[in-house]
Amino acid sequence: MRRNPPSPPTGRPLNPGDEQRPGTPQTGETLCWDCKGSGRLSGRSCPTCQGSGRVVVSVGDA
Repeated sequence: MRRNPPSPPTGRPLNPGDEQRPGTPQTGETLCWDCKGSGRLSGRSCPTCQGSGRVVVSVGDA
């Protein structure tokens, strides 16, 4: 059985909290665990998600 090739990962650089690049198979975005998705931590841009409020994590059996 032939499968479609995976989508290429985006060119966005990794944030410190990212486990994989966006678009990598078997990954997904979730709210940043440090800032709870606000993008702010102690009045500053969250260092884990770089202020985006989201991080990319492995899902499934990846």
